[in-house]
Amino acid sequence: MNKVRDLLKYLSGQLHKMSESSMLLILALITGLLSGLAAVILKHLIHLCAQMLKGWFDTTAESFLYIIYPGIGMLLALIFVKYFIKDNIGHGVTKVLLAISKNDSKIATHNTWSSVAASSVTIGFGGSVGAEAPIVYTGAAIGSNIAKVMGLSYKHMTILLGCGAAGAIAGIFKAPLAGILFTLEILLFNMSMTSLIPLLVSAVTAATVSFLFLGEAVVFSNSIQNFNMSNIPFYIVLGVFCGFLSLYFTRTTLSLEDKIKKIINPFKRWIISALSLGFLIFLFPPLFGEGYESLTFLLNGNVSSAIGPNLFSGFLENQWFILVFFSAIIFFKVLAMSFTNAGGGIGGTFGPTLFIGGVAGFVLSRFINLTGIIGIEVLPESNFALVGMAGLMAGVMQAPLTAIFLIAEITGGYILLMPLIITSVVAFAVTRTFEPYSIYTKRIAKDGELLTHDSDQAVLTLLKTSDLIEVDFKSVSPEGTLADVVKVISSTKRNLIPVVDSAGVLRGVILLNDIREIMFNKEVYETTSVQRLMKEVPDTVYSDDKMDLVMRKFEKTGAWNLPVITHDGLYKGFVSKSKIFSAYRDQLQQVSHE
Repeated sequence: MNKVRDLLKYLSGQLHKMSESSMLLILALITGLLSGLAAVILKHLIHLCAQMLKGWFDTTAESFLYIIYPGIGMLLALIFVKYFIKDNIGHGVTKVLLAISKNDSKIATHNTWSSVAASSVTIGFGGSVGAEAPIVYTGAAIGSNIAKVMGLSYKHMTILLGCGAAGAIAGIFKAPLAGILFTLEILLFNMSMTSLIPLLVSAVTAATVSFLFLGEAVVFSNSIQNFNMSNIPFYIVLGVFCGFLSLYFTRTTLSLEDKIKKIINPFKRWIISALSLGFLIFLFPPLFGEGYESLTFLLNGNVSSAIGPNLFSGFLENQWFILVFFSAIIFFKVLAMSFTNAGGGIGGTFGPTLFIGGVAGFVLSRFINLTGIIGIEVLPESNFALVGMAGLMAGVMQAPLTAIFLIAEITGGYILLMPLIITSVVAFAVTRTFEPYSIYTKRIAKDGELLTHDSDQAVLTLLKTSDLIEVDFKSVSPEGTLADVVKVISSTKRNLIPVVDSAGVLRGVILLNDIREIMFNKEVYETTSVQRLMKEVPDTVYSDDKMDLVMRKFEKTGAWNLPVITHDGLYKGFVSKSKIFSAYRDQLQQVSHE
């Protein structure tokens, strides 16, 4: 152990001798390497669990185990997180956003492996969630902790955190471009072109690792056909369909999870969620796990294999029943995902987004084909399934570029680039009309903790009121006199004096300009009371107020200083415009990454 520590110390010393840019590139390469390995390990663990549990299923009889399996995986994850990790590691992408805005891009060390362990049993046992959010959290944690060990600044720690996230997506999907776009579009970094180079290095490194261990084949093999220009109107319709489905996806997920989590006892939550999830998967086997196997069958036109062994085999000769079956899967997948996460499982919404999008594309094209509204021509259902994956991702994540190029990379579907663009843009536009935030940002935007591409808003989000409180103001008692006020003035450089009673409650302020005419008249020192001199403060600030709220208070009152109090009314100090402007300027340099 001592030798390892000495080696790390030596390597750290050598890196610090390099230029800043060279050191960052090497650390980005290391981050990409480790993120790629983490992605490979997670995929193998999920596959291993799933094969052990259901690889031998070949009839409907064995599917009764679908009722039990997911609950076991959720329970294992719940116990692991509650009693061993003792930290909330769910909703990984949202946690990364919060780390950037609230915690100086620092992520706990255990997140470099805990999300992998918890999500592998959750998904491997059938939890109806995706592995992408946990691996993004893992990759971001790897980058953050490497930066922490190296003693890097917030700016470089944020870049390495982004490198880890980009590497994680690139590794799990073998899609380096998608990894970079995901980081820029969803994690909302304001990066210069120079800062993009480490992202490129990390993403390409992670994708290379994934290719070495997982092979060069695309993630989703398919039998798509060439793009037909005459189908453009239907891809527009698919975009509208995906847009409204995105609203259902986002709002139902957040609402249902919040309702379930109101059940205080975690094991009671687990029982309710596990039974509900098991029942849904028993009825609709494609809901088991990520659902990528069924999705791949749809992309290859193999509908019967996509359905798998189930209770409704006698009805599957009816094409309209198949349409109803997959329509139900769209509806219930959102519920299954919410039950998994709320019941103690660890997973993300990324995978379900791809799955529901693919099924939605199939359902729409199958419906059009069955109704015959386009005459003798038949829409290519595999094409629409592939494009639907991008459409729903663009709507739910509000990241059209990531959606377009991720689907093109993981399917090799560049021949469908035009419909991918059309559907994604339409879905994004429809969703954005009714919902300004993505599923990752809706909750934290409500709390005022969301970073955006707007540098001004990003800086205000990063500034913390508690860090800007000035406490070098000398106070006087409301029972005092002008003599006490003059004594304070002689020992302070401030031009205002807080009036604080014996209980520590702020009663008002005295402004130097207001007493200038009488402060040198000793005859009134003892006869002029503090209560006569003081005035009410124009507004107050709480130490946990968001900075944009503080700035609105300054704008409304026209004040240069505002007092900071606790929620019990106790005086803590003042916050000033000059202090905020100075901190703003310093933080802007960090956010801009120049």
